Amino acid sequence: MLFTITGKHLDVTEAMKAHAEEKTAKLPRYFDGINQVEVVIEGNEGGRTSVEIIARGEHNNIFIAKEAGDDTYACIDIVVHKLQRQLRKKKQKQRNNKHIPGPSAAGIPPESEEEVA
Repeated sequence: MLFTITGKHLDVTEAMKAHAEEKTAKLPRYFDGINQVEVVIEGNEGGRTSVEIIARGEHNNIFIAKEAGDDTYACIDIVVHKLQRQLRKKKQKQRNNKHIPGPSAAGIPPESEEEVA
């Protein structure tokens, strides 16, 4: 899985990078097709930071989550949690799209001709 981290108006420390990489490494557990994760940490005025994670998967699946707050590490945790929910929902939808056959013909008793007439 390809992992990239970018900082805008902010220097990304090794601790931030390690925390983000550790948390996003668990994303393929929820959806197998994840092959690239991009983390963007942006510093805003007043010390607030915003974190955006873009997870790209097979078949052009793109999952995006954003969060803004005072604590960068807490924002990373919240964004990863949002992505986990999105990935679980996507996987559940894929499982539910399988064909489920209707009632079998063997379970229905044959109709007699007397009832029809």
